[in-house]
Amino acid sequence: MKRDLLTIQDLTREEIETLLARARELKAWQQQGRSQTPLQGKILALIFDKPSTRTRVSFEVAMAQLGGTSIYLAPGQTQMARNEPMPDTARVLSRYVNGVVIRTFAQEAVAELARHAAIPVINGLTDSHHPCQVLSDLMTVQEHFPDLAHLKVAWVGDGNNMANSWITAALHLDFVLYLACPKGYEPDSALLQEAQKKGKKVYLTQDPKAAVADVQVINTDVWASMGQEEEAEARKEVFQPYQVNADLLKLTRPEAIVLHCLPAHREEEITAEVLDGPQSAVWDQAENRLHFQKALLEWLL
Repeated sequence: MKRDLLTIQDLTREEIETLLARARELKAWQQQGRSQTPLQGKILALIFDKPSTRTRVSFEVAMAQLGGTSIYLAPGQTQMARNEPMPDTARVLSRYVNGVVIRTFAQEAVAELARHAAIPVINGLTDSHHPCQVLSDLMTVQEHFPDLAHLKVAWVGDGNNMANSWITAALHLDFVLYLACPKGYEPDSALLQEAQKKGKKVYLTQDPKAAVADVQVINTDVWASMGQEEEAEARKEVFQPYQVNADLLKLTRPEAIVLHCLPAHREEEITAEVLDGPQSAVWDQAENRLHFQKALLEWLL
């Protein structure tokens, strides 16, 4: 039976742990100069309605290193730009390629593609979820704090797709998650309610200082995501108290690490001092997209 990754909720706890372990193994093998090509002859289609650096490059390199190939389908370069129905596109691609990564706006578009495709579909980002990013971020976290069960994570900033995906990860892995978001910019309320019903340690506050106290991981993202450019100036004023800077870092543990999924707007949501500082794990975080996605592709394809 084919499997998809539309949100982290599509995986079990055991599957997440298996993928993280395999990603660490593949990273070690690459550092040792070892290689495997289990996806020789496999082809991955990349449907991207949004610009990308890390998602596109990491998936293309992952396929190449695993022995497969990829086809990049940019906006306007397929018949979907001329309103071909998503089910028709899904059925056709299923006859040509072995898997699809889609990076788009609406979560429903990804779900519709998956419903009609006979091949695995991977969410490469929507406005609601970014599962590959957060799963690979967990790999980075484990490199510093192996025991996720005793982990405390803070999310500081917009309650966006990244915040939602951190909540779905906490639903499975039982770490403590504090989300500090301005009023009116909270994460998905249904996900928060689900976490509360299941007794998960997921807490929402408007106070970033309270959120970061005693955590091992501080996480942030841009204040205005793709598609919100017209709101950028207004958001700067609202989000200024949520900047991840040296003063905020002083309130947490000395061994805490800082994550940012990139691209970063230096001196807005995060200062250059922190982004380039000794507690930043951002560049390892970016690299680990490659290793986790290799594990994911190997498993799905």
